[in-house]
Amino acid sequence: MRKYELLCIIRTNLDMEGIEQVTQNITDTIKNMGGQVLNVDKMGRKKLAYEIEKLRDGFFVLFDMELPENKVADLRRYLKLNEDVIREMTTVQEKVKTTC
Repeated sequence: MRKYELLCIIRTNLDMEGIEQVTQNITDTIKNMGGQVLNVDKMGRKKLAYEIEKLRDGFFVLFDMELPENKVADLRRYLKLNEDVIREMTTVQEKVKTTC
């Protein structure tokens, strides 16, 4: 399994319970796909650089996770179909080599 960062922008027309539910659903989906969530960072409500689906701001959530490489496309497809997630970005966490 590889390590990934997943940044999701969630609609702000949800209350905090709704945002928690969406976050929990994403976490459960990652686990059901054979992955593991290492950390969830709720970055809060932020202004978007441009309007997306008539929204000016979104609630940003950053997931650090491990996921089998063949499941990344399935996770992205799930997030695209989720109406509460307006944008997502998945990146590979590269191993950093340290030299002393």
